[in-house]
Amino acid sequence: MGARQNDRFRPVVLSDIAPLFLFDYCYKLWYDLPMEFYTFASSSSGNAALLRCDGTAVLLDAGISARRIAQSLAALHMTPDELDAVLVTHAHSDHVNGLATLTKKYAVPVYATRGTANFLPVPAELLHTFEPGAAFAVGALDVRSFRTSHDAAGSVDYRFDSPEGSFGALTDSGYVTDEAAETLAGVDALLLEANHDIDMLQNGPYPYHLKRRILSDLGHLSNEAAAEFALYCVRAGARDVLLAHLSAENNTPAAAEYAVARRLQSAGCPVRLGVAPKAELSEAHRIEHTLVRAAR
Repeated sequence: MGARQNDRFRPVVLSDIAPLFLFDYCYKLWYDLPMEFYTFASSSSGNAALLRCDGTAVLLDAGISARRIAQSLAALHMTPDELDAVLVTHAHSDHVNGLATLTKKYAVPVYATRGTANFLPVPAELLHTFEPGAAFAVGALDVRSFRTSHDAAGSVDYRFDSPEGSFGALTDSGYVTDEAAETLAGVDALLLEANHDIDMLQNGPYPYHLKRRILSDLGHLSNEAAAEFALYCVRAGARDVLLAHLSAENNTPAAAEYAVARRLQSAGCPVRLGVAPKAELSEAHRIEHTLVRAAR
């Protein structure tokens, strides 16, 4: 009988290590990713965005159906079960339309101000409430809320920080509040409302009371206001600005991008600038901290 091969020194074959390699590879794909964000929808009809970093994934608003949210996540090889939280800016329907179904089917934790939470169709055990200006952590992300100026109780937006970079959002605000300017200074990437062109709004079909609301301090940011704040943030370090929440009747992607680009170019400030798609998944916006970029 031939000599028995010592298992300790048996040659390793690919079939032995492939499962381990595949697991390690997939683990790294998710947990070693830089900070990145996507929009799932961005308009007066519905808003939702995803931010993920170091194995943490948060949804910013759920203003489209749970089915569309699940489809967008599937395109990124994710499921709603992998969401660590939904952070709500305010309770207007275009920001919470899918929230009831999403939380019922997947029991995703929801973070909202106490003023907003009063209007959310979410089980109490899933709600995490706070006051505007509060800071807290969700997984690998440090989150800071700040007050916005909108006709909705307890409206806020957020800044997210990690060692990989920082991301902030400002939509649904009639003007840039002091809290917004202070909190968002220094972000690496910004999701910024450019809701309307003032001339298009004033000369458009909306009734007077609605025009007055949009133009008020409790309304929405114009292209011009977005341009000024984009310049402020770029001068403070932002390198990626994505314009959001455009009105279908009172703005166009070309008009919004032109207004902001012209202001940035006149000041000699280079930046990645784009417009979020109205009703489809955006391209990836990968975020890298300014200090990390400088060290490479």
